[in-house]
Amino acid sequence: MRIIGWICWRWKMGIIWKFFFCCCFIVVTLSIYGDCLSLEDCILKSYFSKNEVLTDSSFQDLLQDELSKFSCKLLPGDPNPQLTLSGLERRLIGEGSHRHLSSTIQLQVPPQSFPLQSCKLVMIERLPSGVFADPFELDHLFHHGAYAGIGVFGDTNLELPSVSSNRSAVEIHMNFEHSISSGAMSELGIRIDLPLHARYAPLHESGYSEVAFGTPDLLVSCSMEGSSGMRSCLIVPSHDSNRLRTDVVWKIPCGIMSHTNVVSVVTFATAFVSTLVIVFASVLYPKPR
Repeated sequence: MRIIGWICWRWKMGIIWKFFFCCCFIVVTLSIYGDCLSLEDCILKSYFSKNEVLTDSSFQDLLQDELSKFSCKLLPGDPNPQLTLSGLERRLIGEGSHRHLSSTIQLQVPPQSFPLQSCKLVMIERLPSGVFADPFELDHLFHHGAYAGIGVFGDTNLELPSVSSNRSAVEIHMNFEHSISSGAMSELGIRIDLPLHARYAPLHESGYSEVAFGTPDLLVSCSMEGSSGMRSCLIVPSHDSNRLRTDVVWKIPCGIMSHTNVVSVVTFATAFVSTLVIVFASVLYPKPR
C-alpha cells in the first residue's frame, strides 16, 4: 500500500509540475511576443519578430522601411490623400498606479479624396520602461468594442520593477468616429484611451520617479485598389509641431534612499518579534490531542 501511495503521490506531483510549466510558458510567450487582434498588418509584430528589445532608433528604421514598401503613393492613379494632423492633445486620467493615457486626435483631409470607409487610424505607443499595458485587460476592452484592433508587445511582466524590465509597445487600430465638414476640408476626430499600470519605481530622494511619454506614431492604414487587386497602404499625416500638445509626465511614488536603513531595521524587528510570538504561542498553547 505504501508503494501504491508513493506512486500516486509522484503522479500527482508530475501533473501539477506540468500544469505550472505550461502556465509559465504561456505567460512568458505573451510577455515577449504579444498578439495582434483583428489586425491584418501589424507593424509591431514585424518589429518584434526580428528584435527582442525595443529601441527608438531600430524601430524608426523599420517604420521607414514599412512606409517605403506600403506607401499609398506606389498605387496607380496617385490615390494618396493629403492628410494633416491638425491637433493632438494628451493627458493622464485617474489617480494612483493605474491610470488611462487619453489622446485626442484631429485630422483634416479634402473630403473628395479620402476613402473614409476603407481606412483606419493606427497609433503606436512606445511606452517608457516605468509603465506597461496589461494584454489581458486590453483583450477584454477589444472584445467589448473599444478598439478596432490592438496588439501588445515587449515586456508585460507585472512583477518586474523598472530597473529589471524592458520597454513595451502597444499598437492600436481605430475606426474614424465622425466627420465634420468645414468648407473644402473635413475634420476627423477620434479619442483613444489606453489603460496603463506603473511598475515598481527605483529609489529617489524626491520620493517620486518621473516617467515621460513621447509623441506616438500616427499612421492611416487604407485598403485600396492596386494593379494586383485590393491591398493595404500607409499614409503619414503631415503636422505642425507647434499645434501638438504631447508632453505628459507621470510622477510615480517611490522609496527614498535615505530611509532604507530605517525601513530595513523596522522590517527585521517586526519579522523577529512576529516569529517569537508564534514560537511562544506554540510552546505555551500546544495543540490538544
